[in-house]
Amino acid sequence: MRTPSRRTASLFAVLALAVTSTLGATASAVAQSAPLCTPETGCGSDSPGSKPSEPSSPDDPTQGPTDPAAPGPTESPAPSESPTPSESPTDEPTESPTEEPSDEPTEEPPVEAQKDEDAPVFTDTPASMGSESLSFKGLSGIAIVDVPTADGGTTRTLKISAEEIKIEGFSLTVSPREQAGEGGLVTKADTMTLKGDVDVYLGSITATTKNGDSLTLGTDTPPPLDDVEPGLLRVTMGLVGTIADSIEYTNTDQAIVEP
Repeated sequence: MRTPSRRTASLFAVLALAVTSTLGATASAVAQSAPLCTPETGCGSDSPGSKPSEPSSPDDPTQGPTDPAAPGPTESPAPSESPTPSESPTDEPTESPTEEPSDEPTEEPPVEAQKDEDAPVFTDTPASMGSESLSFKGLSGIAIVDVPTADGGTTRTLKISAEEIKIEGFSLTVSPREQAGEGGLVTKADTMTLKGDVDVYLGSITATTKNGDSLTLGTDTPPPLDDVEPGLLRVTMGLVGTIADSIEYTNTDQAIVEP
């Protein structure tokens, strides 16, 4: 085997150094140009001399690893229809939840009228009586009774019983049924006094009490004795009839008044 010459060896050495230097430079260039491989960005081109790739934008969805079965945006559920409110509540409050107590006295039903066996037969049309005052002595009772009338029937009356009843400014008008209140026989007297077991039968009475209160009595319910016992003023009544042991008039006057 021939030993290469020194010149040839030197050439080989130069070539070796050149190759070594070139490889070092190339490796350095490759090292400088090689991009950093990461899971997020991947790796760039390995070709020598290629420019380093620009880092991918974090907003680019194609660069990073793909999440397996990444859920896409779901559609918003359609809003359900709002429940329609009922037009009005089922149980509406009443205008007046509770009844307020009334200051007016409760009307009592009419009392049952008892038949007066001792009463005489009266005309079926009450007379109209007026007076300036009416006073009582020995007032013993007030009741609702039925008395017989001339037409064969009965009438409901308010019966007042006393030992004595005195009427001042007495005026009594007796009219036929067909002309009731339109005229007839008018009797006037300064006083009329009924004495001894007096019973007065009335259809109605309107008066003023001694303390100034108005009083109206009918034949539905008898009034308390205390309401009339002190006496009555400015009395107007429908007089059905009277019974007494004696009846006295003072300064009387009678006349026929045409309707």
